[in-house]
Amino acid sequence: MIDILRARLKQGHRTISFPNQPPTLPDRFRGCPVIDEAKCVSDCQRCAEVCPTGSIIQVHSTKPQVDLGRCLFCTDCAEACPNDAIRYHSDYSMSSNQRIDLVVNANTEAGPLVSALKKESLRLFGHSLKLRQVSAGGCNGCESDTNVLSTITFDLGRFGVQFVASPRHADGLLITGPVKENKRVALLKTWETVPAPKIVIAVGACAISGGPFQNHPEVHNGVSDILPVDLYIPGCPPHPITILDGILRLLSRI
Repeated sequence: MIDILRARLKQGHRTISFPNQPPTLPDRFRGCPVIDEAKCVSDCQRCAEVCPTGSIIQVHSTKPQVDLGRCLFCTDCAEACPNDAIRYHSDYSMSSNQRIDLVVNANTEAGPLVSALKKESLRLFGHSLKLRQVSAGGCNGCESDTNVLSTITFDLGRFGVQFVASPRHADGLLITGPVKENKRVALLKTWETVPAPKIVIAVGACAISGGPFQNHPEVHNGVSDILPVDLYIPGCPPHPITILDGILRLLSRI
């Protein structure tokens, strides 16, 4: 017992200070892709051609756009651009309440586009939010970055947010994966089991748009057409800080 206590004292306080202090992100962190309109040649489509999910749109216009809801943050577009017009910003805050707000114009960096819940919902969930995580055909990438939020490093519970095993005990669903057809009924039944009022959080490109599986006959291109989504968190997978940032903004904690 004494050895355990000594080990804990030696370890010290491991929980990050976010959101009171900016997080320390890895050097290879990929935030919002930003297109420099001045460097972008209007008749060039290299970035759009190599993008595996079609996240770069309107390349023929003077204002190309990036759909963060489809973006896999793979950097193929930046590597293919002959003019170095695309770079990945270090901003981790990219979540949004509206799907359309995930489409970012050239020369624009994604910002905090999350509005807090309405007054009554905020009164109910602002200090205690229980979520049931549903993997609707995910690859375990988003699931892993979601699960790590409950570890001592991020300590999601200090904000009153916890994951629960039963949807009957939940205030909402956190959904990952493109929603495969064989998961659709299970997802709907889980949603119906959650008592009202309830919220839905879509995490990752697959849950938002289908990701690399979009338009496949066995998937539903995300959860938007099946359930009302209150928060979109883009990424493939989103960094845990990006997920935490979105949830805290939804709860008006940032």
